[in-house]
Amino acid sequence: MQRLLNTGNLSIGYQSGKNREVILHQDINLELRSSEITCLLGPNGSGKSTLVRTLCGLQKSLGGFVEINGKLVEKTPPGDLSRLVSIVLTGELELSNINVFSMVAYGRSPYTGYFGKLNDNDVKIVERAMQSTGIEHLRRQKFETLSDGEKQKVMIAKSLAQETPLILLDEPTAFLDFPGKVEIMQLLRNTAREHQKAILLSTHDINLAIQFADRLWLMARERPIVTGMPEDLVLKGEIGSFFDKRKIRFEAETGTFIFETVFRGKVCLEGAGTTYDWMAKALKRKGFEIIEPKNSQTDTPKINVVKGKFELIVQGKILQFNTIEEVLQPLETNQ
Repeated sequence: MQRLLNTGNLSIGYQSGKNREVILHQDINLELRSSEITCLLGPNGSGKSTLVRTLCGLQKSLGGFVEINGKLVEKTPPGDLSRLVSIVLTGELELSNINVFSMVAYGRSPYTGYFGKLNDNDVKIVERAMQSTGIEHLRRQKFETLSDGEKQKVMIAKSLAQETPLILLDEPTAFLDFPGKVEIMQLLRNTAREHQKAILLSTHDINLAIQFADRLWLMARERPIVTGMPEDLVLKGEIGSFFDKRKIRFEAETGTFIFETVFRGKVCLEGAGTTYDWMAKALKRKGFEIIEPKNSQTDTPKINVVKGKFELIVQGKILQFNTIEEVLQPLETNQ
């Protein structure tokens, strides 16, 4: 894998006249490599968008340097820079009366000259980009009529048509439902591997980032950026150190966030398998502490999960149920 981007002693923030707001100045040293997808994670206000804009040259750094393919961003002319990095920013594009093919074709702007006329090779590249993102059937449809997920695919196709080694995306899944988020993440991962791109995207979807990213950048104000493989960062406790809050913590065993619960009662739960796991989740959500049989008392309600069915023993009675909802009703009634 080739290193396509690296930074040295980078500081980011804003400067207007004599006013200077530094967001991060802890000598930011980062790199992005070909065929990898990197996810940038951090709380709101941590400076993720500022970092993305600085890396691609849309915003000047306050110190240090950004280098793409061996070229310093601040010294690279815009025309040359547009052949090195493409960016997809968050926000609704105000475009009307333009079809999908034309939108994707905008990616060829760095190569088509002043009049923007496509030659045969440009058309082939646009067609290939649409095919790679699965939107060729939308080619004549107006961009403003598309769903949010379809629009994101068009913008990714535009980046592919731009033929840059580096693609930066700012919150590309922000307005999508969960299946749409997964589809875009899969598309980006496949794009990185099949086209040897280095892809960086900022996101709030920590669980999806852990599943799809080759590397994570963890970012927060007034502390250094931490980088590494998702699994290593989980095992080191870094995810929790950035995102744990009062009554919310990241659980390394399950790879999810759990919430502190005030228990309303205790239940002894026995069984195994998927049905057992979801019964346990429901009990925790409803505020029941799950205890082992050896620690239970005679008056503790007991649930046996056997072959997808439920047997509830409460107050000496044995009740049979087919659904989790049916099991919970008598438990909550007795509280």
